[in-house]
Amino acid sequence: MVNDSYSSLVMASTLSSVATGGFYNTTAIPTNTTIVSSGMSQEEELEIEMIVSRIVPIFFGLIGITGLLGNALVVLVVVSNPMMRSTTNLLIINLAIADLLFVVFCIPFTATDYVLSSWPFGELWCKIVQYLIVVTAHASIYTLVLMSLDRFLAVVHPIASMVIRTERNTLWAITVLWVVIVTTALPVMFAHGVNKNLYQDREIASCTFLENDQFSRAAFHIAFFSSSYLVPLVLISVLYMCMLSRLWRSSVGGRSAESKKSKKRVTRLVVVVVAAFASLWFPIQIILVLKSMEVFVPDTYFKISLQIISHVLAYTSSCINPLLYAFLSENFRKAFRKIVYCGPGSRRHGSTRHMPLPTKTTRTGSCQGQDIL
Repeated sequence: MVNDSYSSLVMASTLSSVATGGFYNTTAIPTNTTIVSSGMSQEEELEIEMIVSRIVPIFFGLIGITGLLGNALVVLVVVSNPMMRSTTNLLIINLAIADLLFVVFCIPFTATDYVLSSWPFGELWCKIVQYLIVVTAHASIYTLVLMSLDRFLAVVHPIASMVIRTERNTLWAITVLWVVIVTTALPVMFAHGVNKNLYQDREIASCTFLENDQFSRAAFHIAFFSSSYLVPLVLISVLYMCMLSRLWRSSVGGRSAESKKSKKRVTRLVVVVVAAFASLWFPIQIILVLKSMEVFVPDTYFKISLQIISHVLAYTSSCINPLLYAFLSENFRKAFRKIVYCGPGSRRHGSTRHMPLPTKTTRTGSCQGQDIL
C-alpha cells in the first residue's frame, strides 16, 4: 500500500498529464495542479486516478494481447501458404506487421506511463518510443491507402492494372512507403524528450513534446492530424466512391447475381474501412488539435474521461484490423482451415518439378490460398 505522499504525487501526475499531455505521453507535465483539478471534487479526482492507473492499463493489456494474437494469426495464415502470394495479401501482411509494431512499441510503454508517476525509461528511449509510435501509426494507416488503391485498380481498371498490380510493384510500393515514413518522421525524435520537474520534493520525469509554446504544439498536432487522419481518409473515401460509382454504372448482363454479390461485398468493405478508421481515430484527433489550441481544456471529470476513452479507442484500431480484414472474410477462414487440414507438409504429396508455377488464375487449387479480402 503506497503512502499518502506518493498517492498525492500519482494523483497530481495523473491530472496534470491528462490535462496537458499529448497523445503519446501520459506522465506528468509541468502545470499548475490546482488549476488542473479545480473543476473536480476530491472524490472525482480519486476516481480519475483509479481509472487512469488501474482500469486503463487493463484495457491496454487486452488490446495488446488481442492485437498480438490477431495480427500474428494473419501473418501466419499468409506466410504459411506460399500460394497466397498476391498483391492484396502482401499488403495485408504489411498491415499486420505495422499493427504488430504499434502494439509492441506503443501499448506497453503507454500502459506503464499511466501506472507510474514518472517516466522510467530515460531520454534516449523516450525519443525512440515517440518516433516508433509515429512511424508505425503512419505505416498502418497508409497501408490501408495502398489496399484501397489496389482494390480501386482491380475494380475500375481490371485489364490495364494487370501490368501494375504485380507482386514486385507491390513490394516496391511497400518499401517506398516505409522509407518515406521512416525519413519524414525523424523530426519527431528530436522534438520529444524528458522534462524533469519537482513536486513535493520529488523529481518527476515526463516524456513529452519539448516545445512549450502554443504555436509549436498546435502546428505539431495539426500536422499529425492532417498526415495521419485527414489526408488518408480523403484518399480512401475518394477511391472507394469511384469504385462504387463504377460498379453501379457497370452493365449487369447475364451475370446479375454475381454483380449484386460483388456490389454488396465492396459496399460492405467501404463501410468497414472508412467507418472504422474514421470513428476510432476521430475523437482523439479532434481532442488533440483543440487541446493544442487551448480550446479544449480537460479540467472536469467529463472532459478527462472523454479524452481517456478517445485514447483507448484510437489504440483499439491496432487490434481491430485483423477482425475487419481477416476474421470477417470467408477467404481468410478458408485459408486458415487449409493450414490446419493441409499443413506445411502437404506439398510433399507431389513433385514440384511437374507442377506449373502458380499464376493469378491458378491459385485456387487444393490447399492453395486466395486473397483474404
